[in-house]
Amino acid sequence: MSRMNMVEALNNGLHLGMRENENVVLLGEDVGLLGGVFRVSAGLQETFGTDRVLDTPLSETGIIASAIGMALYGLRPIAEIQFADFAFPAFDQIINELAKYRYRSGNQLTTPVLVRMPVGGGVGGGLYHSQSPESHFAHTAGLKVVIPSNPYDAKGLLLAALREQDPVIFLEPKKLYRTTSAEVPDGAFTVPIGSARRVREGTDVTLICYGAMVPLAEDVARRAAEEQIQVDVLDLRSLLPLDIETVLASVQKTHRIVIVHEAPRTCGYGAELASLIVEKAFWSLDAPILRVTGFDTPFPYRLEKEYLPTSDRILDALRTTVAA
Repeated sequence: MSRMNMVEALNNGLHLGMRENENVVLLGEDVGLLGGVFRVSAGLQETFGTDRVLDTPLSETGIIASAIGMALYGLRPIAEIQFADFAFPAFDQIINELAKYRYRSGNQLTTPVLVRMPVGGGVGGGLYHSQSPESHFAHTAGLKVVIPSNPYDAKGLLLAALREQDPVIFLEPKKLYRTTSAEVPDGAFTVPIGSARRVREGTDVTLICYGAMVPLAEDVARRAAEEQIQVDVLDLRSLLPLDIETVLASVQKTHRIVIVHEAPRTCGYGAELASLIVEKAFWSLDAPILRVTGFDTPFPYRLEKEYLPTSDRILDALRTTVAA
């Protein structure tokens, strides 16, 4: 075991994955010589060479299209989009090609592409480097969508994704890259895609979150405990597929739900989650489901702290639902 931050855990996972399978290749802007903007791929090109760690032109469409072709010919590409915001130029390739090959070929062809992209705010990136587009991908059949909240899960989910036969959108909360650390096994291990994690046990209200919101939720749960509010904190880890069984078990225990994410509120992932809970566990609810989210505006630069969910906003939601 070694203590690692998320960058170190991901880097370690990439090294292991490329050692275990010579068909794993990494491509993206600045992933080789520079080691990535956030240094997640540092040292990989020196270790595995320029044939397996490829610096690409500034063309997200080309990166994904190339990865699709590689996958169809037997490779396992890891395609890095430098920031999640820049996935939109490649949206057609991701949604209409990558996600649909298994279906359109009658299960004869698969595209096991791992698409990594830093996501979310908290680093002063402004409107073009801070968006949270997870709902766009979770809306698309044929993709799997995961988002770790800590170094252990980051490495385990990465290695699990490299064993998938379906494409995986791997969202990395850039705010957590170097602000969290944990004990992580040095060798290979996996965290199952489609499994949520209970972060904290509680009986009064369930707080559902993922990514960069998880450490914030843990802090809020500790504050709530001082007011005798016991919060059951769930880290989804996987948005598609969703571990709905764990979610419903918590609903049936606490009967109250608060959902937190930093993406905009309208049609955000929390809306689908709330709908599923109402469909499957309506009679277990003792209060309306509340959402604490980003706002329905472009992501601001100077007002970033006001835009992102805060501990006070989340705590107010917990108080409101418990009092209902």
